[in-house]
Amino acid sequence: MLSFPSIVFYSLFLSVPFFFVLAPQYRGNRSLSDLAVGDINSLPLLRGPYAAAAAGGVYPASGISRSSVFTTSKPKPKIAFLFLTNSNLSFAPLWEKFFEGNHDLFNIYIHSDPSVAMIRPGGVFRNRFIPSKKTYRASATLISAARRLLAAALVNDTSNQYFALVSQHCIPIHSFRFMYDYLFKSPSSLTSFMMWGSPEQSQYKSFIEILCDEPNLFERYTARGVNAMLPEVPFEDFRVGSQFFVFTRRHAALVVKDRRLWRKFKLPCVSEEPCYPEEHYFPTLLSMEDPDGCTGFTLTRVNWTGCWDGHPHRYTPLEVSPKLVHQLRVSNSSYSYFFARKFSPECLPLLMDLADDVIFRD
Repeated sequence: MLSFPSIVFYSLFLSVPFFFVLAPQYRGNRSLSDLAVGDINSLPLLRGPYAAAAAGGVYPASGISRSSVFTTSKPKPKIAFLFLTNSNLSFAPLWEKFFEGNHDLFNIYIHSDPSVAMIRPGGVFRNRFIPSKKTYRASATLISAARRLLAAALVNDTSNQYFALVSQHCIPIHSFRFMYDYLFKSPSSLTSFMMWGSPEQSQYKSFIEILCDEPNLFERYTARGVNAMLPEVPFEDFRVGSQFFVFTRRHAALVVKDRRLWRKFKLPCVSEEPCYPEEHYFPTLLSMEDPDGCTGFTLTRVNWTGCWDGHPHRYTPLEVSPKLVHQLRVSNSSYSYFFARKFSPECLPLLMDLADDVIFRD
């Protein structure tokens, strides 16, 4: 006759197969969560602190903990705001007002160049800094930084369904609710986004500029050498577009797991002049892998009139007005811009004065 300990042992042993059969039914966001965790552990760029977070820990010196994938309820989908910066977040007070009253609908992740002395803001930005590396112009380091942000947001919270990359010079030009309702505009969105593999998920698209007819496209393509991008990226597949984007979760995961194109775009340029890898890699990758899943336009308004040394126009306090805000919202399509850049830090007081009555009044 079996003893009581033996009965317990054999019962547990026999229950193991049932656990593996039934457990997936109770795991929230299983496929993309597993994908993100796997990529964190396998990408040398993203190993270390992210692997700890994937295992249920926290990011060192950040306090960002990964939300559990075991859940019996369907959380609301969130927008992950990814701040890529090499200076102070001067517009943090304006962003604070933007996020006000919606704390269960967003997350914030900040990649700050560690070689730059920075005053870290408090409020919703407190403890949102991820482990970062130095970034340089005319190099693939900005791509690496964006990939780190995407990886951190993928692993940290499985409710993150859109990923908005912005800079320290970006400001919101609509209310949070206006943006949230636009991105999740389908009546079934609050449930379909949580049903991985469901047909409904494919209706949501990423917002990134993708261009194939720029005048200096060939010079940008050959910036690493005439044949450096072959065979993975033939010239006819090469694209240019915006550095800043709003990605769906499936496209964020696509970027994090990519190896094939990343090997080419991280090559050093032989000429700095046409070398802007961050403006090439993301549009090219998404255009090659899922062109129908992208809108082809960006949600960040940039004024290239009078640009200098590769930088767009930078707005000063003398230009800030209600009229400017309304002008920046307008696009040549049926959508409205949600963000605008670049603004000088001195514009903050005037923008705060316009916040309630103009910027966040849609």
